[in-house]
Amino acid sequence: MLKEKIDFKNELPVNVLVADIDEYPIHFHEEIEIVYVMKGSVRLRNGYYNYDMKSGDIFILNDREIHSFTRIDEKENMVMMLQLDLTYFSAYYKNLKNNFFVTDMDHDDDESLDVLRNILARIMMEVMQKGYGYEHKVIESAHNLIACLQSDFQYFLMEDGKFVNETKKKGNKILTGRINRITDYMYENYYRKLTLNEIAEREHLSIYYLSHVIKESTGLSFQNLLSFIRVEESEKLLLGTNKKLGVIADETGFSAVRYYIKHFETWFGMNPAEYREKYTGKVSSRESAAVLKRSTPTEIEGAIREQVKGVYSDYVKKHKMAPVIVNLGAEEEEQPVKEGAAVLEHIMERPLFAPAAGPYKYLMNLRETVLARGENYIVSSREKYHENINTLSILVYNFDRQLGSKLCKAANSNDIIRDIKGYSADMEALVRCVGLSGDFVISRYKVSKENILTAFGRASAGKHNEAEFSRQALTALWVTLPTASFSSFSASDTLSLRSTLSGFSAELILVDRKEK
Repeated sequence: MLKEKIDFKNELPVNVLVADIDEYPIHFHEEIEIVYVMKGSVRLRNGYYNYDMKSGDIFILNDREIHSFTRIDEKENMVMMLQLDLTYFSAYYKNLKNNFFVTDMDHDDDESLDVLRNILARIMMEVMQKGYGYEHKVIESAHNLIACLQSDFQYFLMEDGKFVNETKKKGNKILTGRINRITDYMYENYYRKLTLNEIAEREHLSIYYLSHVIKESTGLSFQNLLSFIRVEESEKLLLGTNKKLGVIADETGFSAVRYYIKHFETWFGMNPAEYREKYTGKVSSRESAAVLKRSTPTEIEGAIREQVKGVYSDYVKKHKMAPVIVNLGAEEEEQPVKEGAAVLEHIMERPLFAPAAGPYKYLMNLRETVLARGENYIVSSREKYHENINTLSILVYNFDRQLGSKLCKAANSNDIIRDIKGYSADMEALVRCVGLSGDFVISRYKVSKENILTAFGRASAGKHNEAEFSRQALTALWVTLPTASFSSFSASDTLSLRSTLSGFSAELILVDRKEK
């Protein structure tokens, strides 16, 4: 089938393939795909249009866009194809499936493209190196990737047929959700007589305007789009049954077998009978029909270092979490400081909690302005006003409302240790700061559940006599030590920071703008 099923491995909502492409047959999928040519050149066919992409070019294929790749010349190429699982990321971004993203390859000196290249290179290095906790950083980088797309590459189709960035021109936009509704309806009804007038009435549009929208959005006229859908659906019958071509043509909505053959040859480049003979029982996926050679890690790293400098660093432990989302600076979604949500402060100010209060005390000693507060997180900054932010401090503790209530009432250290030991839930916090652009240094200080429990145990046992220090005491001391990591990041309008925690644990993240 032309519809390609993307296999997301290792529970990652991101898939990356880097290869020297000779040919990748025409197909589509329900994921956003970002094509980044890292070396050489390749021809991308998107609908009826052909794009010759050179090294450094980036093209965004929105979900369900029909496309294929072919080699331009005899020279080797290296193409990165990154797909994002919309099912996963739609939980974080409203109407992500209705967003439409476009890059302008005629302006490859655009700074926003440099940011996009940097993020893509980071994701590739993270996936390739598979360092400690790499999954966490891949997902965090993907959040920053989406933020970059929405900030600098989100376009809407205008009545004059031109794509215009939302941030540059507001109003009079056609949400691409309409195109999704139209194509979904066509897929559901392709086998019968389907007219442009029927869809125009459903969408309350004139036939002329609807025809214009379909053509500009898909690159195809309504009739050609319908014919493509019919041809695509016919492949199931062609390869999966012994039905004659006339029967297949009739069942997929073609009025005559000659029209079916004509349109099949347009898309597949061969007669359907020839296609059946060539591929029956031989094609399990579109990728298996592709002619490509996967790039080696050494080749990939070399190409990345040619284009983007300093993209790899080590990252913290991964976990898959239910999200706690904090938005800063978003006009409609900004979360104000909630004075009643001071559970974290109440717990950490208790003398009983001194062994677990290190990250909290560090943040309080900074004496910063609190920008957002929840039951188990605090976001602060040296700057009082969002538009002047150069620093950001994020403190997150992992506990739910039930555990928080227990810890507020705990009478002694034994009760605290018991409750912490029994708490094993995972947590994810995503902080998005809209309007934050530039280069930043990110410092992370993480205290695990084991760190905290050991600290409580040592506090109860009292200090060790240094003269009696043993190997056992030394390893016990190591367990109390938190982890620290440092990285840098370039943001374009929005900086996304993700913290993942398991059991009762904490992370303090410091963000500082790089000095020029």
